[in-house]
Amino acid sequence: MPANLSPQYYEAEEAYRRAKTPEDKMAALQEMLSAIPKHKGTEKLQADIKKKISQLKEESSKKKKPGKSTYNPFSVEKQGAGQVVLAGYPNSGKSSLVASLTRAKARVTDFPYATSVPLAGMMPYKDTAVQLVDTPPVTREMVPPGLMGTIKEADAVLLVIDAASDDCLEQLEGLLELLQEKDVIDLSEEGEIVAPKPFLTVGMKADQPDTEINLELLKEYNPSIDIRGISVEGNGLEELRENLFKILEVIRVYGKAQGRPADTDRPFILRKGSTVTDFAASIHKDFPRRMKSALVWGSARFEGQAVARDYVLQDQDIVELHVD
Repeated sequence: MPANLSPQYYEAEEAYRRAKTPEDKMAALQEMLSAIPKHKGTEKLQADIKKKISQLKEESSKKKKPGKSTYNPFSVEKQGAGQVVLAGYPNSGKSSLVASLTRAKARVTDFPYATSVPLAGMMPYKDTAVQLVDTPPVTREMVPPGLMGTIKEADAVLLVIDAASDDCLEQLEGLLELLQEKDVIDLSEEGEIVAPKPFLTVGMKADQPDTEINLELLKEYNPSIDIRGISVEGNGLEELRENLFKILEVIRVYGKAQGRPADTDRPFILRKGSTVTDFAASIHKDFPRRMKSALVWGSARFEGQAVARDYVLQDQDIVELHVD
């Protein structure tokens, strides 16, 4: 099958040949991978590009000297049950939403581009918290340098649309196309993107006139995407908290010492599908080797049931480990 490479691909390939620094080479390779048609005829070429990207990352990692680092304002250290990065057009309501859900002092203004670097805040959710990251606005044509790295490092993405705006459909189309092209989300039936980010979409300013009509228009544009109307005055916020936790695909597991009540104030956060062995490793690296048995309350058939090492835990299970 012929590759049928686009002019954008050849431009990126030429940029790669001319690149002097590892950063420029990496940017060109990622652009090549984004522009390449995804079909059987380009599988080998895709593999070669991914191999070069991997080699560049490895070389870059080796060159970093201990104790010497460059500050990156777009790098946000993860905290809590998981990190959700917000993405949206100017004045879409991202900062207002973060301010409403967290205690972060997001800068809320009536003019665009007030947010120049990512700002993180912790959203309380039951007995844990989810980290929300407000970001500088994007458009289909303009992405602040460094922002795509912030988005790709996140555990999930929240697309924020101004549902009261006349260009709300343009915002949704632009965000979906941009994040698909940058290999962040995967809207293709074939599942072409490796490890795509889960995402949610909200329509802000749901309490304003004509917003309901716009929300229906957005839903008709792409019925497969669930778009919820949200207002910082309170409409839909509690449901959004629940959905932001669910999209992270994590569970809360509580530890219990022998002869003592479970510690339900500080859950361990594990990926869905984690086993008793995974839980043991999250406490101490030696515990999986030293573990003799485990008891589970919650998802087990009866309270305090002895389970195997590969027993798959569920949200809010209580686990008592017996180690030597």
